[in-house]
Amino acid sequence: MAAAGRGSHEDGPLLPCTEPLGWAIYPANYISPTMKPAKGIQRHAFFKLGKAPAKTDPRNFKFAALLKKVPPPTPPQYDFDVAHPGIPTPMFANDVHGDCVIAARAHLTLRFEDIEQGSILMISDNDVLKEYFKESGGADDGLNLLDSLNSWRQNGWRAARRQYQINAFAQITPTDHAEVQAAIYLLSAAYVGLALPKSAQAQIQTGQPWAVASGPAAVPNSWGGHCVTVPGYNVTGPVCVTWGRKQQMTWAFFDQYCDEAYAVVDDKDSAKSRLDVAKLLEALRSLRA
Repeated sequence: MAAAGRGSHEDGPLLPCTEPLGWAIYPANYISPTMKPAKGIQRHAFFKLGKAPAKTDPRNFKFAALLKKVPPPTPPQYDFDVAHPGIPTPMFANDVHGDCVIAARAHLTLRFEDIEQGSILMISDNDVLKEYFKESGGADDGLNLLDSLNSWRQNGWRAARRQYQINAFAQITPTDHAEVQAAIYLLSAAYVGLALPKSAQAQIQTGQPWAVASGPAAVPNSWGGHCVTVPGYNVTGPVCVTWGRKQQMTWAFFDQYCDEAYAVVDDKDSAKSRLDVAKLLEALRSLRA
């Protein structure tokens, strides 16, 4: 949702937390001082990576806690892009730079605003790269997914000549398939980090689904960290958007190589989506009680 008129805390917006129950305040310009550069950004001529090692924070709100309050009526398979024809899958310069964290953000924004505005935003490579280098400090070293989510919620980002912010985000348990499916079905897509093995290179190059292989090439993160948007799932597994295309993966692959996943709630689009923001806020209040 475009962020015009949205208020903010003078020290940075409030972020829900669970340990202890309450709210955590991050500075508006917060970036982790301990972030390590992403691994393997330039290891492939076409498929650039760019997700730094996963970071955990006990203050993250857990999506499972929300699902206890709002049971999801999820179908056995779903794809937002099939339900909303015409959604593009641009590369967003991820064939040149390690900007996958912001490229995936752009793919999420496209889907959020298709619901909110009823049209496809004209997000450019320049929009993505400007935000990427702003958050990275100018280096092509990749980004930490959690830090970037905090920045998106607190500061928003400028795309297609407007400012866009999110309302909240919640941590998904990757091995809980029902939880993953609920995030995709209820909120358009999941925001996912993968510790890709080298075997994933050959699979995507030959048009195969990402599946668990064997041997040294199957070691998690042996290729490097990558961030994707996941707008669909089926009996085989999740379907992500990455490198200008849709990529199927198996549930076993997702279980083994997904090292972080988030459900992202857009600023106001949930009034038109399958999850009511009011119920989210009610769930947060009840958890604090």
